[in-house]
Amino acid sequence: MTRIGLISLLFLSGCEQISIRSAVYDEPEMPVSNVGVFRNVGAIEVPAGFVRLPCRAGSFGYWLRKVPLKSDNQVFLYDGRLKTNQEAQYAVMDISVGSRDLQQCADAVMRLRAEFLFEQKRFSDIVFIDNLGKRYAWTEGGDKTNFSRYLDRVFGMCGTASLEKQLRPGSMKNIEPGDVLIKGGFPGHAMIVTDVVVNEKGERLFMLSQSYMPAQDIHVVKNPHANNSPWYKADELQPIVTPEWTFTARQLRKW
Repeated sequence: MTRIGLISLLFLSGCEQISIRSAVYDEPEMPVSNVGVFRNVGAIEVPAGFVRLPCRAGSFGYWLRKVPLKSDNQVFLYDGRLKTNQEAQYAVMDISVGSRDLQQCADAVMRLRAEFLFEQKRFSDIVFIDNLGKRYAWTEGGDKTNFSRYLDRVFGMCGTASLEKQLRPGSMKNIEPGDVLIKGGFPGHAMIVTDVVVNEKGERLFMLSQSYMPAQDIHVVKNPHANNSPWYKADELQPIVTPEWTFTARQLRKW
């Protein structure tokens, strides 16, 4: 199948480390830093033989590719200190972490989703639900100042356990940007699928981003088993081993 044919077909179709090996693929070594290289998520290099999964303009996946990256590839905590582990990140998003220890893992996912909906003026869709079923709906339109206060409240009341309940099950066969890998619990963890690429065989690779504890810059993580590449193989049978957490394919969720 040609590259053009592949793209046409796709448009029509619509916080503990666990030591387990994940699915690997033959990926040459990629740059270990985004400094002076990538201006946004969508500029990060695609592995040979793959193209980015087409995303409709105005979709969450399309928006995620436009998220800017910092030229400084260091991850900072909410209080300005450097994170102890500086080996996990491939690139760092240029998005505020705030000044309180609130925007951790699930919070970063909710931040990205909420910022997307806010920018699209889909204000009535900005709703998060806590673990007891209480809804936190945004009702103040384009008021950005109060929006930040709203998010702080959401971050304080919602987390991995509640977000896992709010999302619906997904499949690695149909993984797309904006999906979430999540293990609800105390502790739990959540990471967002930031981008997806596909080859002529229909095989997909995906990129993951996270915040962590304490609250810290949202960052694209490396695949520790793929030569510092940020790309992970979509495989229903293999665990997804990231630098600081391990998921199973059954933990994939969609909005």
